[in-house]
Amino acid sequence: MAELDEETIAYAHRMFDLARAGATEELAANVTAGLPPNLTNDKGDTLLILAAYHEHPGTVAALLERGADPNRVNDRGQTALSAAVFRQSAETVTTLLAAGADPDAGTPSAVATAEFFKLPEMAALLRS
Repeated sequence: MAELDEETIAYAHRMFDLARAGATEELAANVTAGLPPNLTNDKGDTLLILAAYHEHPGTVAALLERGADPNRVNDRGQTALSAAVFRQSAETVTTLLAAGADPDAGTPSAVATAEFFKLPEMAALLRS
């Protein structure tokens, strides 16, 4: 595998920071311009997983519209949906489910996350 130069690595880090910060417009523009929508960091976190974990439903929607896979798992087996459930972000959960996110995917799955953390509102959303 070819080594990435410092400029490319810095750019990738910036894109992950945009996902964490919910900088929807700038991140979406980069994906539209060719940034892979399923770009992953060294932990396997996708832009979508980071946006979901940091409670940015608008960013989640923009990434899904641009081809982000709602069922990708990170190196720990977590999905964007399980992250959204953990953070109790109903809007993000609803957005991911509408895009085809599987409540039973990942380890722990979104369903298991809702059960483990005793989140009945999230469990109800996953069953709807």
